[in-house]
Amino acid sequence: MLTPDKIKRINELSKKSKTIGLSIEEAKEQTSLRKEYLETFRSSMRDTIEHVKVLDPEGNDVTPDKVKEARTKKFLN
Repeated sequence: MLTPDKIKRINELSKKSKTIGLSIEEAKEQTSLRKEYLETFRSSMRDTIEHVKVLDPEGNDVTPDKVKEARTKKFLN
């Protein structure tokens, strides 16, 4: 999980890059923070999708097999 301080720093660097530009060190920091943000986002999205159960109007489980397999695999590990 990304801390509020890291999110604040991402926003600061983004604003600075659009106005006056970043130093080499700041650009490296921005790349690192963005990478961490994307990893956190993807992990959260993956967890959300794995916990979704799709039902048709008649109440039948129509969750895609790929999601069911991912859920089963995750819980077996």
